[in-house]
This record gives sequence, structure tokens and C-alpha cells, in this order.
Amino acid sequence: MARIKLDISRRSFLKGGLATGGLALMSPTASIDSAVGMLSADDPWYREGDIKTTYNVCDVCPWRCGVVVHTVNGIVRKIDGNPADPKSRGMLCARGQGGVSFMYDPDRLQSPMIRTGERGSGQFKEVTWEEALDYVAAALLQVKDKYGEEALAVFGHTSGDHWFADHFAQAWGTPNAAKPSSSLCLSPRDEAATLTYGSAVGGHEPVDWDSIQAFTLIGSHIGEDARNTLMQDFANAQARGAKVIVVDPRFSSVAAKADYWLPIKPGTDTALMLAWMNVLITESLYDAAYVEEWTEGLEELAAHVAEFTPDWAAGITDLPAAQIRETALVMAENMPAAAVIPGRHVTWYGNDSQRMRSTYLVNALLGTYGREGGMYFNKSVYLDHYPLPPYTVTGSSGGCSAEPGEESAELPLGPTGKARADGVRESFMRGPTAMQELIDPMISGDPYPIRALVAYGVNLLNSIPNPERTIEALKALDFVVAIDVLPQEHIAWADVVLPEATYLERYEDLWTVPHKTPYIAMREPAADPLYDTKPGWWISRELGMRVGLEDFYKWETIEEWIDKRLVSVGSSLDDMRAQGGVIVQKGKPYLEDFDGASPFHTASGKINLYSEELAEAGHDPMPVYEPTDEPPTGYFRLLYGRSPVHTFAKTQNTPVLNDIDPENEIWVNVDAAEQLGVKDGDYVMLENQDGARSGPVQVKATQRIRSDAVFMVHGFGHNSPGLTRANGKGASDTKLQTRYKLDPISGGAGMRVNFVRLDKEGV
Repeated sequence: MARIKLDISRRSFLKGGLATGGLALMSPTASIDSAVGMLSADDPWYREGDIKTTYNVCDVCPWRCGVVVHTVNGIVRKIDGNPADPKSRGMLCARGQGGVSFMYDPDRLQSPMIRTGERGSGQFKEVTWEEALDYVAAALLQVKDKYGEEALAVFGHTSGDHWFADHFAQAWGTPNAAKPSSSLCLSPRDEAATLTYGSAVGGHEPVDWDSIQAFTLIGSHIGEDARNTLMQDFANAQARGAKVIVVDPRFSSVAAKADYWLPIKPGTDTALMLAWMNVLITESLYDAAYVEEWTEGLEELAAHVAEFTPDWAAGITDLPAAQIRETALVMAENMPAAAVIPGRHVTWYGNDSQRMRSTYLVNALLGTYGREGGMYFNKSVYLDHYPLPPYTVTGSSGGCSAEPGEESAELPLGPTGKARADGVRESFMRGPTAMQELIDPMISGDPYPIRALVAYGVNLLNSIPNPERTIEALKALDFVVAIDVLPQEHIAWADVVLPEATYLERYEDLWTVPHKTPYIAMREPAADPLYDTKPGWWISRELGMRVGLEDFYKWETIEEWIDKRLVSVGSSLDDMRAQGGVIVQKGKPYLEDFDGASPFHTASGKINLYSEELAEAGHDPMPVYEPTDEPPTGYFRLLYGRSPVHTFAKTQNTPVLNDIDPENEIWVNVDAAEQLGVKDGDYVMLENQDGARSGPVQVKATQRIRSDAVFMVHGFGHNSPGLTRANGKGASDTKLQTRYKLDPISGGAGMRVNFVRLDKEGV
């Protein structure tokens, strides 16, 4: 086959210049040609041969819906939602339907490669797997011998990351394992829940949608951030007559369907929730019986919020005091079948744990948690772990729990930023556990040097804020290995590239989901891996065997691993296939299911309205509104979100999804656009407060956003010629996020602290 060699040096990224000695990207195989052209075939694909059915868990977004995959003559032809799966319920979003196109993307990485030019030049040579893995093992052992185990960092994302950021990292003995799902998304939400309720929310928000009568969304874009289950639940609840309150500076898709839209001033959400608490308490509208039985600290909270009236909040939030009070009344009238939904991406302004605490306190006053129509208790799956020796470093979820369930938090840290070897939670303050904070010791060597990086499924330069700083770190490292499916921008900075098989081409460990009805789902290959790609479990094992971790890999096949675990629930891979790929267990969703015992894992067994733990650590024991910086003159606060057909920066190159949504836009208030002399459809460059630029990006002049902010969809503006559809399309919000503010409680990185101006002349 002909090979295209791409020189992806940084200067030539946007130009897409071609040169020899670059990424080895083969022309499409006959099977890809057949699959991509299936829609134009004269005969339907299902008449071409016997249909093979397999069961899988979608990996196109983190929601992980169960799917049924149909393959004919070795070619994957169709994906449907698995009706037995509690999340998909037989339905899929556009992203899930795009899984076939993702698999057959001709731009995929196709063979292991070792760098031949300077790091960042994008010059590689093809090698065998044996050569590549031997090279990686030798480099990691050299770093270990010189600097110690902690000199390795492991970054992971997508459902196979547990083989690396959990299992391999802990077996190796490094505390420096991180995932963007925590530090850049979930950590304030789950840390605040732990401080308040004694346990984290978990990946699947436990909202009792079947019976809820009123719900509030704060910065949650259901329908745009297309979570399959949530879209189904929202539609059903609204059709049933549930009241919908949306708090958002932008008239989002879900705001258009709300009973109340509160176009709040960005950064003032805590003030709004303090005012809601004021109304509920001062007007005796809270659930007194629930609060008496299941909470402690009401007296302190009542005194705390006494001055935070709707009139006070109105002057901060730009919302009418009457609207603040009216929406509080709507919640109270429907309690306990009412809830403020926690949301997922909550790293906003650096005070996010306290903002999320205020969310949980409103819910506590409404008697929401553990009540029908409110929020249920997720129950964990019963399933034994694969028997392994104790890890050298224990992660947050325990010694032998490296499995791919919901997103896990990062490792618990000690006072210096190192993980405690005994796995004890030093405190809720995670410090530099955030992924972006592990960049510092790569550059400075403080508090100790990090000299090597394994990046699994993480789009480093389109996920972590301040990508120029990430590039500085990549330059400084002794060794970088990237494990991925596509030639994302950071691939050019790797020393070794290991191409992974897609989720439709591999087995994976069991997907275990804490849920109202906890369940286990399986993933099995629907077709053989294309090219010379391998599954993540195999890469992890082969690498582990080469670096002396044989005791942690005493199994030869993933089927052996899976069947060993399924014995504990009286099942097997064959049994799971026979019952539709899913095992559903019984949950304990409501307070009455605990027979009088407390489901709240706090010291007192009650919900902490006042947090002694925070007070002892020198933090506010109850939420306090903290003003955020205002945009400089001529600048707008940069807000960002998702596209319903794209996942982060992962799918912009996927052929069918790219056809639907090829580039993003910058939403600008129509009056502000007129003042700037730009109109709808114009292209502009964006420049942030530090001079970072991106673009060009098309203007969407609209009345659907406040005049002090602009909005763009995350994940565009790729700078990689290997992505032939996505390269150079749209603008990257990440490249404009040169600043972030760390939350002092959770370590989450608030990224809505950047401001941009529009430059029409620079296009």
C-alpha cells in the first residue's frame, strides 16, 4: 500500500505541509472502502451475508451506553442501543451512531512508531510491536533507575484508561496518575458531596427522573452535551409536566424548553443559591421533618443565610429578586420531588467546591436525597475484583480495584503532593493532583522530578489549559509514549506511538456501574482490529511483563480475566452473551431501603449543613459568595460547552459526525457585535488577555447570550495535518485558556477565568 508521510512540525501544522519521514498513515483498505461506501450500495448490507451480533459499551463519549453491534462478513455495519442496558434503553445519540465511522476513519494510527526527528517534528518510522514495547520498557526502566518510580506520570482518558492510569501506575509505584475527568471536570462536585453527604455523586447523576416534579439545571446543557439517558429522562419528565428551571448566561437548547430561564451573570451562582436557602429557611418552606432527622447544622446555616436575601442576590446576579423568590417557591411546592441537578463539568471559577456545596445544601433543605422523585442512592455493583497482589501505591478506590466503572478520582495526596502509600485520604485538599498541576514538576523538578509520561487516550494539547505550558513540559521530559487511536496534535511530541484498537475491535474489562439498579456490561470485539493495532489491556500487559511487573499480570487473555471476575456472580462471558450482554442487580435507592440505618457516610451519619472538616482546615464551613474578576474593557468572559454530535476533541475528524458539524462558532450578543462592527457569519480571530490567539472562527450574532460573555463549543481548532477533516477547522477554546484558578478544596482547575476580544482585522 502507498504510505503518506506527514511532517507535522508546529510551524507547518496549519499549513498542512507534506514531507517524508512523518506519520505513517496508510491509504484506506478495501474493507474501509466497503464500509464507508455502504450507504450507497445497491443491495442492503444485511443481505450480503450472515449477521453476527455482539455486545459492547459505546466509547464515543464518557456516558458509556450499552450497544448491540451488527457485523456482516467481518465489517461492522450497524450499532443499536441495547434494550437491556439501563442507560441506553435501546436508544443511541448521534455520537453513538457515529461509532462505525470512528472505527473506519482512514486517518487512524496504523502501526507502532518510534520518533526519528526532533521531538515535536512529527517524524517517525514504523516498527514492530516487539521493537516498540522493548524500546518503551528500556526507557521507563532507565528513568526509574535514575530518578525513582515517582518520576513517571500516567495520564488516562476513555474507558481503557484503568489499565494504565490505575493498574499499571499503581503496580509501577507512581502516585502521579491523573485523569481529566476528575481535575478538569468532576472533582469539585464529588469532593463537595463527600463533605456534605459522606460520599461522592458518582459518574451517573442519581436523579429520580421517573417521579421528579421540578428540577433546576445550572450550567447543564442537556441536549447539547448529548447524554443519551438524560435526553430521554428530560423529555419524559417534561412531557409529564415537571417544572424546569434553567440558570445559564446563555439561552441554551434546554433553556428554550424551560418554564423559567434565569440569565445569570457568570460567576454569581453561589449568591443565587444562598438566596434560595434564605427564602426556604426564613419563610419556613423547607422540609422540616427531613432536616430534623437527617441533617445537622440548621441553626448555623439559618444564621449564615439570614442576610442573603433575594434583593441582595439580585444586585449581584443581575436577576430580578421576584424571580429568585418565585423559583425558590416552585422548588418548595414540589419537594421532595424536586432537585438542583449537580451536573458534570463543574470546574468553573476556582471556588467550585463551595458552589457545589451550596447546591447540595439547597437539596438537603428540600428533603431531596433518598426520596422518591428527588435523588436516589447509587448502589455499587457486587462483583469481585481480579485477585492481585497489593499495589505499591494505592489509588483512591483501593488496592485491587483497577476496573473501568464510573470515572474515578485521582490518587490521594500527602502534604508534599505525593500519594500516601497506605492509601489513606490525607485530607480533602488534593493540591497538585490535578492533571495540569503535574505539568509543573515536569518543567521545574519541584517537589521532585517527573521525567517520563505515558499518555493514554488523552488529547493533551486540546484538554489541559495553557497548552504552551504543556508543550514546554513535553520538551523537558526524558521520554514520552502516546497510546491513541488517531494522530491527535500531541502525537508529534511522543517518542513512541502505540496505536490502539477501537472499542468495536477489542475486549475490555467489565463495565461496572453504580446505579439505581447497579449493573455490569460487557464489551467484546465485533471485528478483528484493523491494521497493526492492539487493545489497551494487551499493551498494558506486554509492557508490564517487560518492566518486572509479572505478579500483576498473571493472566494471559482478557477473557480469562473477565471470567475469573464473573464467577463471583455465578456468570461467565457466555452467560452474559446469552442474556443480552448485561447483568442488572438490585439497588437500594431510597431511605426506607436502609431499614433505619443511615446511608450518609459522615461521622455523624447525617448531612453536614455546617462542615466541621472544612472549618478545621481553615475553610468556610458554609458556602460564601466570592466575586470573580470582571472582563477587562473590550473583552468578554469566555464560556464553552459541547456539541450534541461531538465528544471533547475526539470526534471532529469522524467522517459522518464531521459532515454534520464541521466547525464551531463564537456566540456574541447581537448588540455587542454591532458595536464591534461584526455581523453574523463574519470570521474573526480571538485573542485572550495574555495575547494567546486562535481562529479563525465564525461569528454567531444572537440575542441568546448576555453581552458580557461569548460562548464556543469545545474541541475544535485542531492543529494536526494527520486529521484530514478536522485540521484547522474552527477555534480552540483550550488554546485561549492560558489561565486557570485552582479550587483550594478539590484541586479542580476553574477555566472560566479567561477573557477574549474579537479581532476582525487579523483574519
